[in-house]
Amino acid sequence: MFSLDRLQTAITADPDRWRPLVLTNGCFDLLHAGHIRYLNAAKALGRSLVVGINSDTSVAKLKPQPPGMPPRPLIPENQRAEIVATLKPVDATVIFSEPTADRLIATLKPDIYVKGGDYNLDTLPETPAVRAVGGQIRFVRVEVPTSTSAIVTRILRGEDDRARLDPSV
Repeated sequence: MFSLDRLQTAITADPDRWRPLVLTNGCFDLLHAGHIRYLNAAKALGRSLVVGINSDTSVAKLKPQPPGMPPRPLIPENQRAEIVATLKPVDATVIFSEPTADRLIATLKPDIYVKGGDYNLDTLPETPAVRAVGGQIRFVRVEVPTSTSAIVTRILRGEDDRARLDPSV
């Protein structure tokens, strides 16, 4: 896990190690197969993959607490960043607290910015920031029948639908 300043210094000092740099971001609250598939696909687009991790404060704003659900995030930011940093496709993580990744983009100047397939250029808040630094935007869609919210809901309901999620069970 890096601070933004330290990561910027590392990238500037050794561009051959980092470029082309791919940047993505998200909450990564409870890791599941969709996260892993997404990060592998993002990494395949460049030499290094940096993952911006939403701070606890920003996750709480992005993921309001529905009735009967625990407040998000479930895992504290430093632990989420540490867990994601250990994944094979990830070269660095950095925690950010702003509502968008605009500051990460302006500072790191990624060659490629990746988001999930549920976004498009018109709905992606970071589109102007990526364009301002001359980066490309790529959307990655992964098929996986779950989400963190769905996992939490199933746990709270006491449901066991592992067979639906994994036919080998």
